[in-house]
Parts: sequence; structure tokens; C-alpha cells
Amino acid sequence: MTGRTASQTKFGIRDLTVRSLHGFTLVELMVTIAVLAILLMIAVPSFNEAALSSKLNSIANSFVSSAQLARSEAIKRNTPVRLCAGGDCAGSWKDGWVVLAGATVIHTQAPLPNGFLLSGGGVTTITFQPSGLRANDTDTSLTLCRSAPTPGSQKRTIKVSVSGRPSVEKGPATSCP
Repeated sequence: MTGRTASQTKFGIRDLTVRSLHGFTLVELMVTIAVLAILLMIAVPSFNEAALSSKLNSIANSFVSSAQLARSEAIKRNTPVRLCAGGDCAGSWKDGWVVLAGATVIHTQAPLPNGFLLSGGGVTTITFQPSGLRANDTDTSLTLCRSAPTPGSQKRTIKVSVSGRPSVEKGPATSCP
């Protein structure tokens, strides 16, 4: 050997040891998996709540959009326009809804995804007068929540005031009607 130590090659780089060629140990792998499992246990419930919130917002916004369309069409057409549950104004809000000007269908909404419920407490029709005001003199309140597979922890309350203005309020779901 000409002036080189035993641990150097002719390029001056140390020989690789057997330990550095094997990667990581079983203990290191188990610790990594344990840390990952703990992080997932923390993150998954938050993700589920965020996904539920997003879905509830989407459905509520769709209903509000339909109510605003019905109101604006009543003003534009100078005739009463109805926002009805189901396709025949006698169904349930969870089966979708339709905006009608007389017999003319202006807009239809598909049924809600499985497991979601929109309840109007017996109200199946919201009528807007040509002035944009509601036909009756009481506010209408509908509750949107997830009923299955497990009830969600959130709900949305959709209100349509006597003036015809729809609004949405977030809240905790104590029960899903």
C-alpha cells in the first residue's frame, strides 16, 4: 500500500461498511409505523368532519340557489313561482326539488345523496309572489343533516324569510329528523 490507510480506496473515499448497505432495522420500521398510525388516528376524524361540512354546504347552497332562482323568476315573469319538494310538489325534499312557473319547469334538482336528509317540518312548497315576497306570512325553516350510515355532528338550517330571502346557518346536530 503506497501511503494509503487501509480504509481508503485509491480515490480517497472510505470503504462502505456492511451496516450502511442494509438500510434500516426492524425496530426503526416499527417506530415509523407506530408514529404514522398515531398521526392517522388524529387526522382521519378531522378529515371526515371537513368532508361532511363540505357536502352539507354544497347541498345547502344548491337549495339556496334554487330559492333565489324561483324568487327572481317570479319577479321577472310577474307570476307566482313555486319551489316544490320532489318532482310533483307532494314528495319529500330529500327526493330533490323543482322550480315551477305555472306548469313550466324552470329547474330540477336531483335527489340528495344517500344518507342525507332535508326536512321541512311538513312544508313541501314555497311560493314566491311577483313582488318577490313569499306567499304566506311565516318564515320557512328546513333542516339538512346526515342521517346514515352514522348521524353527523353537524347540520345546516336553511331559512326562507317572508321577504323571500334564503339564508343558511351552521349548527351542531343533536339529532337528525
